[in-house]
Amino acid sequence: MQSIAFELEAVIDQYLSALNAISENEMSHKPSPSRWSKKEILGHLIDSAQNNIRRFIVAQYEEAPLIVYNQDKWVNITQYQDYKTTDLISLWYLLNKHIAVLLKNMSPEATERKCRTENLRTLDWLAQDYFKHLRHHLHQILDLEPVAYP
Repeated sequence: MQSIAFELEAVIDQYLSALNAISENEMSHKPSPSRWSKKEILGHLIDSAQNNIRRFIVAQYEEAPLIVYNQDKWVNITQYQDYKTTDLISLWYLLNKHIAVLLKNMSPEATERKCRTENLRTLDWLAQDYFKHLRHHLHQILDLEPVAYP
């Protein structure tokens, strides 16, 4: 879990200035009415961080808790399109710093505890999946080479 935490910190630190360099107009642009803007994708990453924080904590004291969320409804209800981009970036950054601390402090035994999302998964699996998901969407936002994510 330590290595995932350090990789997470490195990625969020690496991409912070690139995110801050994107204009408000570019972040707000919606490719179509049914597709998310870059701002909404960043909001989705914020929602993912919040739900994974809950998973990483609750699964350490409850047996296989069910923690799921409807990503489209969360983005729609939260109205990320109306936020200032700088506020979204700050929130995203701080939530991920918090996740890195949680992962660094997780005992080896805790990494094998399970949480139910769509399937029953260990916290170790969820942390690795979270990191892949984060990189996938960051590359979308920053127009970088796509990172495969299931």
